[in-house]
Amino acid sequence: MTAQQPTSQASQAAARADVYPALRRKQGRHTVEAIIRAVLLACGLISVLTTVGIVVVLLYQSLQFFREVSVLEFLTDTQWTPLFTEKHFGVWPLVAGTFLTSAIALAVALPLGLLSAIYLSEYASARTRAIVKPILEVLAGIPTVVYGYFALLFVTPWLQKVIPDLAGFNAISPGIVMGIMILPMVSSLSEDALHAVPQALRDAAYALGATKFEVSTQIVVPAALSGIAASFILAISRAVGETMIVAIAAGQRPVFTLDPRGPIQTMTAYIVQVSLGDTPAGSLAFKTIFAVGFTLFLMTLVLNIVSHLIVRRYRERY
Repeated sequence: MTAQQPTSQASQAAARADVYPALRRKQGRHTVEAIIRAVLLACGLISVLTTVGIVVVLLYQSLQFFREVSVLEFLTDTQWTPLFTEKHFGVWPLVAGTFLTSAIALAVALPLGLLSAIYLSEYASARTRAIVKPILEVLAGIPTVVYGYFALLFVTPWLQKVIPDLAGFNAISPGIVMGIMILPMVSSLSEDALHAVPQALRDAAYALGATKFEVSTQIVVPAALSGIAASFILAISRAVGETMIVAIAAGQRPVFTLDPRGPIQTMTAYIVQVSLGDTPAGSLAFKTIFAVGFTLFLMTLVLNIVSHLIVRRYRERY
């Protein structure tokens, strides 16, 4: 017993020597994981708090505006002249201008974007897709101010040759250029949705004698409908919120009209106009930018909610 006791003590000490480093490594990993979890939580909270702060500021300043201007006048009047001597606060001229430019942009971007997505996903070779798709996405990286001057100095003079009574500032030119700008968003997101459709669906359709066009339009597109619809809604939100193109090429004339040949003013262009510094801070005219901004925020929020509902309703699970 006396001879074996030192041996057992030595083995226990050796075992403890092996266990302690393992415990320390495990505790170190737990500490690192806790730090990473805290950092990620902080990043998530920053985004949430930023959104909450934006909503609170817009809501508070908009309430200050509506204490002086009735909501009924804001939603029913068809004149918007808060910077004139005779003041009117009907937001519909700005909404009409935003609708005109956005509708023209979507008429350009949605069909061209979907068709290009179908080509890249179903017809183009892997090499062609690898070359064309990045080139197409370069359009999204061009500054919007460049698009604005392109619309004003190139597209508008060219359109005036086709439409003689087109004004120098109009809704058609910025709408077309805006459609070119958001085209990569529609094309890239739709192409990703189409490319994600399982190849087995295509093979089954080919086995039944379907052509490539029939497979593309009747099998792949319906299967990717949720992703395509989401790209459309995001493109609409991007068009509604565009600023520099319409501020440069659409003019600053808030009129309630659906004629795209004349100058108009969008909601974002009006915000830019007032934010230049000529309007005294705290005045009623200055508060109008928050009311317009809050209206624009509600419009984009509704679009995002609709996008979320569409994605949930038509999402395909494979």
